[in-house]
Amino acid sequence: MVICELTSYKKPYSYLNCRSSPGFPVFVCIYFPVEMSPIKKGKENRLREIEVLIISAQDLKNVKHVTKMRAYAVVYVEHEHVAKTHVDEDGGVNPTWNEKLTVKFREGLPETDVMAALNVDIYAHGHVREKPVGSARVLLCDVLKEGDASEPVDNPIQCLTLQVRRASGRPQGLLNLWVPPTGRFMQRRESLSFNVKDEVEVEVGDDVAVDEKVA
Repeated sequence: MVICELTSYKKPYSYLNCRSSPGFPVFVCIYFPVEMSPIKKGKENRLREIEVLIISAQDLKNVKHVTKMRAYAVVYVEHEHVAKTHVDEDGGVNPTWNEKLTVKFREGLPETDVMAALNVDIYAHGHVREKPVGSARVLLCDVLKEGDASEPVDNPIQCLTLQVRRASGRPQGLLNLWVPPTGRFMQRRESLSFNVKDEVEVEVGDDVAVDEKVA
């Protein structure tokens, strides 16, 4: 026969002192009240999705010495939820993806963990194994803001250039990406592209058109 009695109560758990008849082992139970259960429910178990445009990288470490490097990017906040770009076949150490990815993580994570970050790991695709090229990261609290995704004021173009670092910590290359402050792009289409050269050409063309109109 085993008799248990509540001997002490301290949040978040209580100790139950259990004594037994001869021949039965003596043990201590830990009782978790329902409201303090270690299985947390609610906001922390819900997932949030943000959209990220992985644009390109440049001057990466060439980890393929025999064949041309074919790079792709793995994007995540938490390792349980990973998104990948396609493999760039032509760029080598200067790959271009221009691919929009959806990244998931626990809702409320940026508020509870100031070090929570968007991580981008770059790999070289291979027939035998994938070789790590480098990694870059940016804190969620630095890029995500509150606001309405449909409002240009709340959701401006936010293109970032991040330092890519080798596993040793040595800097090698740059990564270009676009993270909308609200986590959602205003443009609703299957793919987005961003090219600095194209943007400059558009601006120059607009200026020429204005000058011709004034003349």
